[in-house]
Amino acid sequence: MADKRDYYEVLGVEKTADDAAIKAAYRKLAKKYHPDMNPGDKEAEAKFKEASEAYAVLSDAEKRRQYDQFGHAAFEGGAGGGGFGGFDFGSMDFSDIFGDIFGDFFGGGRSRGGRGNGPMKGANLRTSVRMSFEEAVFGCTKEVELNVKEECATCKGSGAKPGSSAETCSKCGGKGQVVYTQQSMFGVIRNVQNCPDCGGSGKIIKDKCPDCRGTGYVSMRKKYAVEFPAGVDNGQCKRMSGLGEPGSNGGPRGDVLVEAVVSPHPIFQREDQNIFSTVPVSFAIAALGGDIVIETVDGPVIYEVKPGTQTDTRVRLKGKGVPSLRDARNRGDHYVTLIVQTPEKLSSKAKELLKQYDAETGDSLHAAEKFKAGHGSSDEGSKKPKRKKLF
Repeated sequence: MADKRDYYEVLGVEKTADDAAIKAAYRKLAKKYHPDMNPGDKEAEAKFKEASEAYAVLSDAEKRRQYDQFGHAAFEGGAGGGGFGGFDFGSMDFSDIFGDIFGDFFGGGRSRGGRGNGPMKGANLRTSVRMSFEEAVFGCTKEVELNVKEECATCKGSGAKPGSSAETCSKCGGKGQVVYTQQSMFGVIRNVQNCPDCGGSGKIIKDKCPDCRGTGYVSMRKKYAVEFPAGVDNGQCKRMSGLGEPGSNGGPRGDVLVEAVVSPHPIFQREDQNIFSTVPVSFAIAALGGDIVIETVDGPVIYEVKPGTQTDTRVRLKGKGVPSLRDARNRGDHYVTLIVQTPEKLSSKAKELLKQYDAETGDSLHAAEKFKAGHGSSDEGSKKPKRKKLF
């Protein structure tokens, strides 16, 4: 028995683990390594058997006590080799945990949690609607058109032809569920599934309504006004409760989810509740200061630029951003990056004035000539100053 791994190590639990922790650990391993989930994988099968053996011991109070005292030696000789590694599984009841696991494997309901023919909410419907940047910021009402199912006027939603009625399903006896049993190495597994004949309703319609073909509903095209709150963002959905697919067995209708698709803006970009944009500033305004016009979602505003403003300066317009979905009075800010523009075309007079300005502010136009003059030589063979390559 020396080559066997410790049972607690196999399940990945501490020796102080309670029954719930041991069961949860085993269920996780059983789902991962079960042969039905890993067909042909011998290693997975071995791990499954190892975990099952560990669970069989640690889930039984008396066997766990013996194991804690004597280790694997407590089970040497087993009981006729009926289990893995000489351990007998014949007395173990795996129906509870494997009823849960096999329900997951085979798509069926579970014996303790099957829905049967009880009321079930209908499916949700999804659609989308496009809106402008400003509409998303301040809120808007949009119209959507959907195909929805309404109760058939002919059969009043029963699905049966007028003058007839639905009959109790003979396969499930009106319960909406059927029970399948499966023999396994751990005993009989009980698996509960929706009845394939009636689809879980418990009723069979033999004479179907000609207008709805037995469904009880007819499809109609309907228009709805959808109100989006101020501050809605791209990809967010507005829920319209009770307008989705009809429920079954008396269950409520599903919902309609309308996604907001916000068109990009040529000037503004949004990040959460803040808005960002760039604004060109003339060289004169940047140098001397002055008022400029900045476009915001609230309209144009006048902003005073400080003298000596450099390009890429960012200014903040407080409260000019996007309203909060929770409180429209709480708005973000608008951040504006000022870009100093260099004029591309100048008149002769403008050029002359710019030269005069340059002469008064450092004479940068003649800086290179002054450098040459200060580092030159009267000898013809003297070397000229090297020009440094910038790129």
